Amino acid sequence: MKTRYLVNFLFKTAVIGGIAGLIISFFVQFDIYVSYLSPFNYWELIGLFIFNIGLGLTFSVLSMTGFFAYLFVHRYGISLFRSFWPTVQLLLIAFVLFDLVYFPYQATKGEISIRWYILMVLVFFVYGWFVAKRKAKETKQNAFIPALFFMIVMTAVEWVPGLQAEGTEYAWLMIAPLLACNTYQILALHRMNQKSSELTSKKNISSSNNKRPSHSKA
Repeated sequence: MKTRYLVNFLFKTAVIGGIAGLIISFFVQFDIYVSYLSPFNYWELIGLFIFNIGLGLTFSVLSMTGFFAYLFVHRYGISLFRSFWPTVQLLLIAFVLFDLVYFPYQATKGEISIRWYILMVLVFFVYGWFVAKRKAKETKQNAFIPALFFMIVMTAVEWVPGLQAEGTEYAWLMIAPLLACNTYQILALHRMNQKSSELTSKKNISSSNNKRPSHSKA
């Protein structure tokens, strides 16, 4: 990938994270926004906007780190497990989904019904499934399991600080930017690579045409 494409890729990921952080804050911190609107407090409102955008940007950096870690893990998994790597990924996906239900439920000591955690995980899984199907459709069928692995396992690993925080507000403020950034990264990578390859091919063709000797008529 060309440097300018990589910079553009990282910049767009950061912007998406900041926007997602701001949007989810409207729902999670609705009461705070209302308190600043009546009576209208301009500076406090701007400060809240900047804080939530900054929080989203912070999580976008975490997402980028996780994405490049995933690229390494995927290559290492292929070299280590070879043809068994897809099976290993599916087992890890199942393990992570189970953990997302079991451990948060145990942490609340039954105060929150387990059905809510199961519903959360189902929504999480369905969203990851949808993104992975899109990835497979745009590239190749064997890209489905790696994309699903990234959307489920890597997102869950990145989400750990939010899950460990007291209350649910921080968890929601964190998961929205992570999902938005991870979705963009997994779907945009092959498009960026394709554009970069096309540009390189055009430059090579142009360079070879310029190097051809011109034959003048005698």
